Amino acid sequence: MKVNEIEVKSVMTKSNLPVSDFSVNPYVGCTHACKYCYASFMKRFTNHPEPWGDFVDVKYWPEIKHPEKYAGKEAFFGSVTDCYQPLEAKYKRTRALLEQLQGSGVSISIATKSDLVLRDLDLIKTFPNARVSFSINTLDEDFRKEMDRGVSIERRLAAMKAFYEAGVQTTCFISPIFPGLTDPIEIIERAKKQCNLVWLENLNLRGDYRIRILDWIHENHPELDELYHEIYSKKSRAYWTDLDEKMRAYTAKEGMPYLRDNDQHRSEFGDPPVVVNYFYHEEVKKSAKKEKK
Repeated sequence: MKVNEIEVKSVMTKSNLPVSDFSVNPYVGCTHACKYCYASFMKRFTNHPEPWGDFVDVKYWPEIKHPEKYAGKEAFFGSVTDCYQPLEAKYKRTRALLEQLQGSGVSISIATKSDLVLRDLDLIKTFPNARVSFSINTLDEDFRKEMDRGVSIERRLAAMKAFYEAGVQTTCFISPIFPGLTDPIEIIERAKKQCNLVWLENLNLRGDYRIRILDWIHENHPELDELYHEIYSKKSRAYWTDLDEKMRAYTAKEGMPYLRDNDQHRSEFGDPPVVVNYFYHEEVKKSAKKEKK
């Protein structure tokens, strides 16, 4: 693992995402090394020769002297890295930023695969509308180990429960959904009593990890080759349409609100949890652009 400490002008970057005003990434790179990670595109800009997952740059920035300027804004922690990857235990860059922003009036949302976030629970819950999202796309620990170096699914679920019981808004982020492998209903059944929101996101293959994932599917689940060819080569949406209908029927039976794409803002939370389908990336992107005009 190659670790560099770097100085940056700011860690608060204006965001193009429709769900936040600022993106926060205290690290470049991530030791979780998810095989499907879209953020691996960062290597084009960082010039790291190491494989994705084998390098991390630790950011240091000037202390924020007037954090109140972020009052009423929203900061999303972890758009292209996991702010609570294992190195955070040593470097504490995420915690340092939370301490600098505490009391400023900024809202925060955090996406993670780690239960290290529990260390900062007391700090996180002091922020208005704080929310923490845990990525879980399987309950099969063997499959999880094939895909990432994060903590176990049970540890993620335990951390989710702790935040939920502490009154922090929690999201079960079922992403990416692997066709034929991920069972969203099974995951929701496991998490529904300890989260306020469920996001569903499809496996979207692009960049250098497309071949990596398709090769893994062929080697480990050749029976799914034809399905993946239909979805990712022939661009068929039939699988996602069928899953959408299945999820709509399930949530109706369970009394859970079910939203598709941008039917409502992502900040919608509920009890039982609100389920939001983000299967169609192109439509979400177009909708977000319209909202910004």
